[in-house]
Amino acid sequence: MVDVTTLHRARGLFVGRDDELADLAELIGLDAQATPGSVVVAGDAGVGKTRLLAAVHERAEAAGWRVLVGHCVGLDGSDLPYLPFREALGQLMDGGPDGASALTDIHSGLIRLLASGAQDPHGDSLARPERGDVFQAVHSALEDAARAGPLLVIIEDVHWADPSTRELLSFLFTRGFTSPLSIIVSYRSDDLHRRHPLRATAAEWARLPGVERVQLRPLQESHVRALVGQLRDRPLRESDMRAIVERAEGNAFYAEELVVAAERGGPSLPDNLADLLLVRLDQLDGDSRHVVRAASVAGRRVSHDLLADVAELDAAALDVAIRAAVEASVLVTDGTHYAFRHALLSEAVYDDLLPGERVRLHARYTRALQRTSTTGAAAELARHARAANELVTALHASIRAGDEAMAVGGPDEAAHHYEVALELLPDAGDVPTDGPHSGAGGDAEHRSVDRIDVAVKASEAMIAAGRTHRAPALLHDMLKRLPDDTPVPDRGRLLHALAGAALVEDGFIDALEVTNEALSLLPPEPETPLRARLLSVHALANAYRQRDEDASRWANEALRVGQRLGLTDVVASATTTLARLEERAGNPAMSITAFTQVVERARETGDLTAELRGLHHIAGVHYESGELGQALTFYTAAMERAAEFGRPWAPYGLDARVLAGITAYVRGDWPQALAIVDVTGKSPPANAEALMAAVGLQVAAGRGDPAAIRLLPEVRSWWERDGMIASVAGGAAIDLHGDRGDLAAARAAYADVVETLGRMWQGRFLAEVRLSALMLGQLAAQASATPAAQHGDLSREAASLVTTAERAIESSAQRKRAVGIEGQAWMSRVTAERQRLEWLIGSQPPDYKSLVDAWQLAISQFRQFGHAFEVARSQARLAAVMRAGGQVAEARVLIEAAREVARRLDAAPLLAEVGHIGSVGSRDRPDDSRTNETLTAREHEILALVAQGRSNAEIGRQLFISTKTVSVHVSNILAKLGASGRTEAASLARGRGLLS
Repeated sequence: MVDVTTLHRARGLFVGRDDELADLAELIGLDAQATPGSVVVAGDAGVGKTRLLAAVHERAEAAGWRVLVGHCVGLDGSDLPYLPFREALGQLMDGGPDGASALTDIHSGLIRLLASGAQDPHGDSLARPERGDVFQAVHSALEDAARAGPLLVIIEDVHWADPSTRELLSFLFTRGFTSPLSIIVSYRSDDLHRRHPLRATAAEWARLPGVERVQLRPLQESHVRALVGQLRDRPLRESDMRAIVERAEGNAFYAEELVVAAERGGPSLPDNLADLLLVRLDQLDGDSRHVVRAASVAGRRVSHDLLADVAELDAAALDVAIRAAVEASVLVTDGTHYAFRHALLSEAVYDDLLPGERVRLHARYTRALQRTSTTGAAAELARHARAANELVTALHASIRAGDEAMAVGGPDEAAHHYEVALELLPDAGDVPTDGPHSGAGGDAEHRSVDRIDVAVKASEAMIAAGRTHRAPALLHDMLKRLPDDTPVPDRGRLLHALAGAALVEDGFIDALEVTNEALSLLPPEPETPLRARLLSVHALANAYRQRDEDASRWANEALRVGQRLGLTDVVASATTTLARLEERAGNPAMSITAFTQVVERARETGDLTAELRGLHHIAGVHYESGELGQALTFYTAAMERAAEFGRPWAPYGLDARVLAGITAYVRGDWPQALAIVDVTGKSPPANAEALMAAVGLQVAAGRGDPAAIRLLPEVRSWWERDGMIASVAGGAAIDLHGDRGDLAAARAAYADVVETLGRMWQGRFLAEVRLSALMLGQLAAQASATPAAQHGDLSREAASLVTTAERAIESSAQRKRAVGIEGQAWMSRVTAERQRLEWLIGSQPPDYKSLVDAWQLAISQFRQFGHAFEVARSQARLAAVMRAGGQVAEARVLIEAAREVARRLDAAPLLAEVGHIGSVGSRDRPDDSRTNETLTAREHEILALVAQGRSNAEIGRQLFISTKTVSVHVSNILAKLGASGRTEAASLARGRGLLS
């Protein structure tokens, strides 16, 4: 039932036509300042004409107009003259038969037009009236109706109109009206072939004074996206959204049908839509259908020469066939190529081919392409050869296509071609070579195919395209299937590629284990480029596992061998690893110098990977030092450089984009953060889209966007495959759930992310400090609403979170890794949140000065790091403490500072927190008259907490007032109620209806 629900929802949507609606309203005179007129609306089928006219109808009725609607119906061979006017004028007959009689009495020319059959009520055949009488009667009837109030007549689908209807419309347009009356007619412009009877008539209408023509263009991409978004209960992945947008090509109806098909999980093209599209094909003659079918095998677009070669018609017959297809709006031409009017039409025609017919046409394209020297033809040759079951040709063409794609910066396409080649390779035995026409340009190839070489190329293309999770899986599978007698260098090549792929993917393969195996196979002598590259990757693998001394030793050896062999890529990689180790050891200036040299040399040698890695690491050093402006500059440079070379989702380029978004978020420029990670209109791999979504969730959490909750399950599915996604999205999930008051969901999110990352990263990790601080903050926020009996559990949970954070810090120290300013700030926050919670529940409350000092330290360190939002959030929480401690003036300064940031960031949860602190003591009194006579608003508030069993200290902390002030209020309450104690006061208050 998903499709029914979606289509039902679609009928009520009006998207992307506001400008056209405004234009139509003005043209027909809905604007009080405008003069009524007539409009001809043209547009392709499904582009949204009916929905636009429905919106005009609704607006006209809302303005007090009467609206008459008539529809033309495409029924071949039928003779239904004036059908839309019968329908429209029938709506004037409010009184049923009596109304019809009254109307025909006044306008006798309408008798035959409005009769339901060809006979009068007495059974006598009706005499055919003169056409002029009918025309005049219709005009007079509409004129009279418009005198009673403005009238709008809508006639839809006049491409199906009978001759009489077309002539009547011409008469009405030419004659015009003196009463406030407007006419709108619509037709499908894609149905108007050269011989269509409406074609000349519509051209005449466009020349008439008082008649305007509006051509509905396809919807803009943003409007199609909005339409698809409104049809879906959950957001679509960008890759799925883009596929629908590209295939729909601005056609609203097509977009809706594709959404339905996607939700059903059915065929790529819905059957009902395919049938509708194929109607145009059925209207063509035999040769034209043959040519169109041949064109569909080429895809959306095909050159004249190639189509002529495949169609195998003589030149004259081919020209006639193509002309018919163009006139029927099936094909369009730019002078050298033919294309289908709509991409979905090409799909429908291709899917309609018989299996044998499809294979034969692909074989013809294969032969034709083998005779051409067109650049880039290898990809087309590979596709057609595979579909024609000419697998040897397809194999070699796929490899060439992959090489060509990588050469022009198309790693995603290259990965696809290499994967196809691997599928076509036999598991064992010799690989046949092509025949004499193997190449796209006709050059013969007599070579075997190196399976490992193709696999390595495929993995490199996948990584460059950002599909990092696919590369290790492919290489690992091939490694398992290697024969036992595989030569050591070949096995070493595969292990080297596998280790490199494993290092860029948080997956199931241990890169260090792989490099250990590879180095055990390859002897130190003689020195070879393969061993040098393995040494470099081995150093990286050790660094990744925090074995910094081993990493330094292996990197230095790789550097020496690389320099001796003149391997610039090895030198760059080893130098970068050593620089990264220097930064870890607390020498950021030295590491920046080394990274800068790597970047300069990489640009000279054209080593993009080394350049991106260097820029990425320079930015990282600045980030760790709290120099966020510099960090953002270098992250942006890396991501832009990667995009410039067509590799925006490759390692370091993608990482730089993610970290640029995080840096902008930390700096407090949330619009920039969202712009950086916005993948709208792009084609990111799924893992890259999940990374971008994770960064966006940080902003959503800060703003308290409830819609973000729906994104969490989709992003959660990537946690095991990418620790960065888990770390970033996990923190956002804690706040999203906690700020909604769902502490159980926040706890579950915290436990989930810590367990996932601990298993993935094999031990403690610094992100635990931030995650623990966020969870402590949510516990403290809910402390006042937690029953006193559960305070002990809350305190123990807080202690456990603090221990987790402390152990993460200790683990970093044991690995001789300095904790940066960001980690220090979050650890200070852990301490401050723990003390705040204990202060709120009163179990082991810290002294006031320690609590204030803890929060001031957190504010200072977050300010030093540059985290705008966390500075403001910490200020708000210190303000609450100071207000309760009687430092009202100091609290007010902090409140205003936090409020300014919250407003700028549109951070609703923080605004609510600040508002609660600032509004305490200014609440309206309850409506109960007895309460007004006996208790103040503040006393009523305190009484409710007394009834819950709260102590004076707990009440003070919750209301941000001192314990002494609470004590004074409680004494006043007891006196006013005549109670001897707190329990009696609560009982008396309930009896008097003072407590709910």
